[in-house]
Amino acid sequence: MTGCVSMAHTLDHLLNYVRAGERICPLPQMWSRLWEMLPGKARVGAGWRPPAPLILAAWHHTNDDEKVQRLREHIEYAASQGCLDPVDTFLRALQEDEWHCRGD
Repeated sequence: MTGCVSMAHTLDHLLNYVRAGERICPLPQMWSRLWEMLPGKARVGAGWRPPAPLILAAWHHTNDDEKVQRLREHIEYAASQGCLDPVDTFLRALQEDEWHCRGD
C-alpha cells in the first residue's frame, strides 16, 4: 500500500509541476520525445494508445485546454505503466523555453 501512496503523491506533484507558471505542455519536439518514452504504445484503429501528442497539424487545430488534457493523459498513462519516474525526470529537466505557456 505504501508504494501506491508514494506513486499517487508523485503523480500529484508532477501534475502540479507541469501546470505551474502558466505551462501548457512541452513544445512539439520535446513532447514527441516524451511520447516516445512511453511503453506499450499500440495502434488502435486510426489512432494510438496512448493517444499521440498534439503536435504537427494538431498543434494548430487544438486549444491550450486540449493540450493540457493530453499531457495529463500521457503522465497518467506513464504512472499506470510504472514508468512515471523517467517521465518526471524528463519533464523537470526541460528548460522554461522548451514549454508552451499561456500567452505564447
